[in-house]
Amino acid sequence: MALVIKQATLADRKPWAAMRFELWPDAGVDEHAADLAKWLKRRRFRAWIAREGGLPVGFAEAYVRDFANGCDGRPVAFLEGIWVKKAFRRQGIGKELVKRVEQWARAQGLKELGSDAYLRDRRSHRSHRAWGFSETERVVYFRKSFI
Repeated sequence: MALVIKQATLADRKPWAAMRFELWPDAGVDEHAADLAKWLKRRRFRAWIAREGGLPVGFAEAYVRDFANGCDGRPVAFLEGIWVKKAFRRQGIGKELVKRVEQWARAQGLKELGSDAYLRDRRSHRSHRAWGFSETERVVYFRKSFI
């Protein structure tokens, strides 16, 4: 079966929201679907859906941020999220999704693509390196509650 990657639209919302839930389970599928309707209206946001045999198997989302830690350019394209269904990993789908993000960023006149991953998510670190990213810094966030 052939891999097809296309820019995401509102028509992709249901399967896209289900895939987002796999990546970000803190919000429900319905909440993701509602968020997507809002995000798709933003000029600085783009997303792509990967399909194998017509079935959605992955997605990538990007946003043009005013700045991103570790990047020199301002503004900068940022890979906000990327996910590929487990059975389809290690087949180059993630790499192809990142290529689409890069093409879009270049068309915007941008010269860098930023991204991030949790400190403990070594799988994501390996994937980012395989996609051509270089690690720029590590950070630990802190919080102080007044409640």
